[in-house]
Amino acid sequence: MTPDITQELLSTYAAGTATAAEAAAVRAWLAQPANQLLAQLWMQQHWDALAAIPLAGADEPDYEALLARTRLQLVPAAPRYRATQTWRRWAAAAALAVTVAGGSWLFYQGHHTPPLVVAAPYGQTRQLTLPDGSQVTLNGHSQLRYATTWPTDRPREVWLDGEGFFSVQHMPNNQRFLVHTTAGLQVEVLGTKFVVARRRDQTRVVLLSGKVRVEFDDHQQPDVLLRPGELVETHDDQPALVTHMKVHTAPYAAWKDAELVFDETTIAELATRLQDTYGLEVVVATPELNRRRVTGTVPVGELPILLQALEETFHLQATRQGNHLTLAEKP
Repeated sequence: MTPDITQELLSTYAAGTATAAEAAAVRAWLAQPANQLLAQLWMQQHWDALAAIPLAGADEPDYEALLARTRLQLVPAAPRYRATQTWRRWAAAAALAVTVAGGSWLFYQGHHTPPLVVAAPYGQTRQLTLPDGSQVTLNGHSQLRYATTWPTDRPREVWLDGEGFFSVQHMPNNQRFLVHTTAGLQVEVLGTKFVVARRRDQTRVVLLSGKVRVEFDDHQQPDVLLRPGELVETHDDQPALVTHMKVHTAPYAAWKDAELVFDETTIAELATRLQDTYGLEVVVATPELNRRRVTGTVPVGELPILLQALEETFHLQATRQGNHLTLAEKP
């Protein structure tokens, strides 16, 4: 017997806990154009309600043990790797404008059913399974949208805003898998595990295993083929510069295991990570602090431990008032 499609069942399907019969019924219901507006309303209410749920409390942690595990260190200010910079003449700003303005239209033109939109609120991650069985973990303050079904004669496509870890299934017909961003580039996957991050004016692709190809909207620019342990990074304010370098991958993917890993990370970069992870407005009141570097591992749920470790290691004061955090050197 086919189950009735309700808002509760759609939320169960979006959470990945629906049975096979329920999931099939929801997909069939989503394929009906008459249901599009109601589906979009229900999904928006679902994610609004999810974002409003406060983080679950926890028992009083063992502060001494957690603090010891951070192993924060003062390290030299010099970068560990020297980037191989590839200069390219490509109109990133124009490509960005076209992608942002036309991305939604192109998605709906190419798919007859409304997309699923999956989001993760600040301070949390979210795991989901795509129609082909590929696995995605979204970092906090991130969103992914994709079609509910993928025809075998067309590429598998997703649109990412934020940061996601992808483990992509290889298909017998070598069907392409594309991750689109609003940065004038997309990532073609050749069966692999990788991280894509689109935050503010920066886009980053880090390859853990397999192969990925980074393609630019300006087709005059050659593609970048990544090997495991490599990174490609672009900045909107320097559209002619693409950085391709070898990195330690752990700091870029640890968030999927609810950890923050810092590897010679500057305080300036750490401030940005805190903003992206917790939604905090971080101000580094003492500019000299920005160049100091930190190495260590902290559970995502233990922000007070991280702040305590920073205070003790760098002789600074971390003052939090609501959603505002100020880092300043102690007098």
